[in-house]
Amino acid sequence: MKPPEENEDRDTAAIESEAMAWLAERDEGFAPGRTAAFEAWRRRDARHAASVAELEQVLAQLDGLAERRDEVNAHFGRASPPAPVVAAAAVPTVRWWRPVAWGGLAAALAVSAFLSFRALQSTPAPATRYATTTAGYERARLDDGSTLELNTASAARVQFTAAERRVELESGEAHFEVAHDTARPFVVSAGGIAVRAVGTAFNVRFVSGAVEVTVTEGKVSVGPALVAGPSCNERDIRAGTPASGGPTVLSANQRLALPLAPTAAQAPVIEPLAPADVRAVLAWQRRVTDFSDTPLAEVTARFNRHNVLQLVITDPALGSRRIGGIFALDDVEAFVRLLERDGIIRAERQGDTLLLRAP
Repeated sequence: MKPPEENEDRDTAAIESEAMAWLAERDEGFAPGRTAAFEAWRRRDARHAASVAELEQVLAQLDGLAERRDEVNAHFGRASPPAPVVAAAAVPTVRWWRPVAWGGLAAALAVSAFLSFRALQSTPAPATRYATTTAGYERARLDDGSTLELNTASAARVQFTAAERRVELESGEAHFEVAHDTARPFVVSAGGIAVRAVGTAFNVRFVSGAVEVTVTEGKVSVGPALVAGPSCNERDIRAGTPASGGPTVLSANQRLALPLAPTAAQAPVIEPLAPADVRAVLAWQRRVTDFSDTPLAEVTARFNRHNVLQLVITDPALGSRRIGGIFALDDVEAFVRLLERDGIIRAERQGDTLLLRAP
């Protein structure tokens, strides 16, 4: 039995083809009785009327694209017809895309013109690249209304088409607030992992040989780049039940870490997060970090990801010393002065390195 989605796609294509045939026949001039037949067909199913309306809009746009005639004809290897030499008043207006006579070949040409226009519509715009330096941060409003935030030392490439919104996270960490658009899924790829959403908010971190995804709102699907796309549609994501063997669906306040080179085949483990954990994941957006009873080694590692000035702990025992507090990520020297004042460390600067020693 064919999957329901495949049957729906086939029905849609058949309706679109039939609607195009009706419009082409109407353009030639209906024979007696055909106008009533066309209206009856259009009223029979709401999808018929919707397809006619869509095609009428496209064909109206085609009328205004005479300057692109050569481009479309070149796409199909056809020569553009010469401009008529007769006076405009002597002949009726003729659409350049319209077939000369109705029939199987004419129908194919009409559909070809329509598909050509769609192909021109879906041609991807040039990709836009966003990048931050060490200690950098960027927030960008994308063309569709979505928001992209880049953490320090991160880079992302954004490219939208009429069918899909795609972002390649080249390195680092990014947070996305996705504008809802069921017709164009929002896909973020990183290291061969794809995160697919329709309208939601989530964080992707691509460092240390792994991709970590944290959902802060809505649901997303996560899996290999070739799986998390068409095989998991919006209905699957919202239901939280993708097809067997498909990607993993994450809901708000859940996190999933996927190693890029797993040592053994095992089911991904979804980690539930408390609100405080989610705030900690997104602390970089506020340019502060919040620690509670955290080893100093972990704290310095967080600072090192955000600053040119690097902290190096010379004593392993000092690295296990636990501290807490709220610190500004972009002011590492103020953090070190605070530790010195509290008698936790003594610091020695060597170029772009601060050596942290036991007092």
